[in-house]
Amino acid sequence: MIIMVPAVLILWGASAILQADLLPDEKFVLLPPVNFTIKVTGLAQVLLRWELNPDQKPRSVNPEYHVKINAPQEDDYETRNTESKCVTILHEGFSASVQTILLKDNSLLASSWVSAELKAPPDHLGAPGTSIVNLTCTTNTAADNYVHLRSYQVSLRCTWRVGKDAPEDTQYFLYYRYGSSTEECQEYSKDTLKRNIACWFPRTSIPGKGRDWLAVHVNGSSKLTAIKPFDQLFALHAIDQVNPPLNVTAEIEGTRLTIQWEKPVSAFPMHCFDYEVKIYNIRRGYFQTEKTTINEFVSVIDDISKYCIQVRAAVSSVCRASGLWSQWSRPLYVGNDEQKPLTGWFLIVLMAAVCFLLLMASLLCRICHLWTKLFPPVPAPKNNIKDLFVNTYYEKAGSSETEIEVVSYVEEPVFETLEDSVF
Repeated sequence: MIIMVPAVLILWGASAILQADLLPDEKFVLLPPVNFTIKVTGLAQVLLRWELNPDQKPRSVNPEYHVKINAPQEDDYETRNTESKCVTILHEGFSASVQTILLKDNSLLASSWVSAELKAPPDHLGAPGTSIVNLTCTTNTAADNYVHLRSYQVSLRCTWRVGKDAPEDTQYFLYYRYGSSTEECQEYSKDTLKRNIACWFPRTSIPGKGRDWLAVHVNGSSKLTAIKPFDQLFALHAIDQVNPPLNVTAEIEGTRLTIQWEKPVSAFPMHCFDYEVKIYNIRRGYFQTEKTTINEFVSVIDDISKYCIQVRAAVSSVCRASGLWSQWSRPLYVGNDEQKPLTGWFLIVLMAAVCFLLLMASLLCRICHLWTKLFPPVPAPKNNIKDLFVNTYYEKAGSSETEIEVVSYVEEPVFETLEDSVF
């Protein structure tokens, strides 16, 4: 009995420990991150960085973080890292918040928020109405052919309008950033006051299949006042001007029209394009527009008309977010709508008119007996055949010495009523 007491105590202690593990830990607290900072690392780009709270217990906790962008545009996302890059415009300042989150016992725990703010840089201050307006940018892909390599180069063109309150001596300067590369414009177009209003980059560091944001910054200078700078972000798929399809050909066989082409000059492969085909019937004056995902289109047409063929392309959503359509390819004319010579049509009309007049004259003559009146019939001599119709009768009256001969002639009416015939 004395030996069993320690065993009972051991079992009781193990049960107590197990029950303690099963009970919810009411004292567990999730602490917010510490050392939250915001640092500008490039044009329209900041780095958010924080650390796990050193007082967090137990130390084995592996939480996630909820990041919330407060300005200039609200956004939020979750991450397991303790730093995050953010691409955003900065000329109006930037602020963000972060909290610790943890999924425990099928419930989501969250700490309090910690926030940080980045004020607008001093060089972003300036007089209202002096910054540029209506900034638009487009990219385009060109190909340089080498012996064994085709290298695609992306060009960039941006245009803008001068601020309504900008002095006449204002001069603007444009910069762009893609990834870690930042470039300043070297080729400008100017207005009548010699102010820069457009920029051209023949070659850029933008890849042909780029998906990241393009950041564009335009600042300015004037002797009269401070010029307020301007930042804008562009999604590459939304500004990429695709090249038109190459080598468009068309062939007509009877009523079958076959159109073929090659993919545009682009870093994207053949299966990454959608196409639109426009067929214009010049004779009838109507358009037929069809879409396809292959580089061939077949249509049934009128084989006596002339057609204008054009094709354009766009990168398919299979390979990238949908963007702009290319320009139409050069017009291609096929078919034949040549009209018959005028002399041929004149002869056809003349023959039809003559036939109609002859028919009307014939009907008029038949109805009014004009032919008989104009050309009366000529009497013809009697035919000896009539003698066959002579009947001789002999009558004897009184004596046998006297004889009376009676001769009767019977004629067919057809030989004497010629004037009743109608020609």
